[in-house]
Amino acid sequence: MKIYSHENQKLHHPKTYFSRGQMREPQEKPERLVELLKAPKELGLAVTTAKEIGIAPILAVHDLDYVDFLKHGYDEWMAIDEEMGEEVQTTIYVRNNNSGLGILAKAAKYQADGSAPIGKYSWTSIYWSAQTALNAAEALLNHEDNQNNIQICLTRPAGHHARKNAAGGFCYLNNAAIIAQHLRQKFQKIAIIDTDMHHGQGIQEIFYDRKDVLYTSVHGSPINFYPVVAGHEHERGEDEGYGYNINFPMPHGTDEVGFFHYVDRSIESLKLFEPDVIVHVLGFDVYKDDPQAKCHVSTEGFKTLAQKLKALNKPIIVLVEGGYCIEKLNENLQAFISGFNTD
Repeated sequence: MKIYSHENQKLHHPKTYFSRGQMREPQEKPERLVELLKAPKELGLAVTTAKEIGIAPILAVHDLDYVDFLKHGYDEWMAIDEEMGEEVQTTIYVRNNNSGLGILAKAAKYQADGSAPIGKYSWTSIYWSAQTALNAAEALLNHEDNQNNIQICLTRPAGHHARKNAAGGFCYLNNAAIIAQHLRQKFQKIAIIDTDMHHGQGIQEIFYDRKDVLYTSVHGSPINFYPVVAGHEHERGEDEGYGYNINFPMPHGTDEVGFFHYVDRSIESLKLFEPDVIVHVLGFDVYKDDPQAKCHVSTEGFKTLAQKLKALNKPIIVLVEGGYCIEKLNENLQAFISGFNTD
C-alpha cells in the first residue's frame, strides 16, 4: 500500500459558499486534510509527498480555456477597478451562448454553481490535488511491484463533480477522470466506482459515450439533492458507451445494510466488466453523522467497504474526496485503511 498527499492542498481556503438561495459556511476547508493525514501517522504508515507530473494529463480531459480560467481567474478578478470581493464567485450561471468576454462572463461560463469559489491560492491546491492523484497512476504505469496494487490519495479539493469545462460541488479538476484517461496509455479497461454521498456528474459527463471506462456510482437520490439534474438510474450512457454508465441512487435515509446492497450491485458490475484497474472515489460523507449524509454508514462500515474492494484482487487507486464531519475523518480513514490490511 502507498499513500500520497501534498502540503500545497491545504492552501485552498474558501470563504464563500452560495447554495439553495443563501450564503452558507464553507464545508470544504483545509482542516479536512489535516485530520485525514492523522490516520496514516497513527497507523505507522508513510505518506509519500506527490511529485509534479505536469499539466498535459489535465489538458487531456479538461478544455484549455477552462484550465486557464482556474489558473488566472483570480488575478483577472482582482485587476478590476472596483470592489469585487476576495474570491471569484458569481450568481450568474450561463454556460452556453457565452463568449467569455471579461472575468464576470468567464465566471458565469466556468462556474456551474455557487460552491466553487476561486481564491488567491486555489489554483495551487487544485493543481496539486490532481498531481497527487497522478502520482498513483504513474506508479501503475511504470512499476510492476505489488506495493502499487493499493494506493490511497488524500486529495483536496475533490474532483468528481468537475465537468470538462466547469467547476461545481467543491470540485475544479476531475481527478478520477484525469487518472482514468492517463492510465489508458497502458491499460485497456478502467472502472471507476464512486461511493461518495453525491453523484459524480462530472465523471459521468466525460465518459458518457465511451465503453473503455466504466462508471458506476452509489449515491443519494439526486431528487432535491446535489447535483439535482444527474445521477438517475435511467442514465445509462450513449452511443458505444450505452450500458457503461450505471447509477444506483439510494433513497434518502438508507441504512448501512441498504448502502451495501447497492455497493454489492455496483461491484457485480465491475466483475462483469473485468477492468485492468479500479479507481475508487471514496466519500466519507456517507458517514451517519456527516452534515451531507442521506444514509447511515458507520465507522466500521468503511472497513467493510475496503474489504469488499480488496476482494476484487485488482490494482486499486482510492481518491479520498467528500467527507465533512471533520472530527471523524481520522477515525473513519483508519477504519478504511484497516480493511485493506486484513487477510
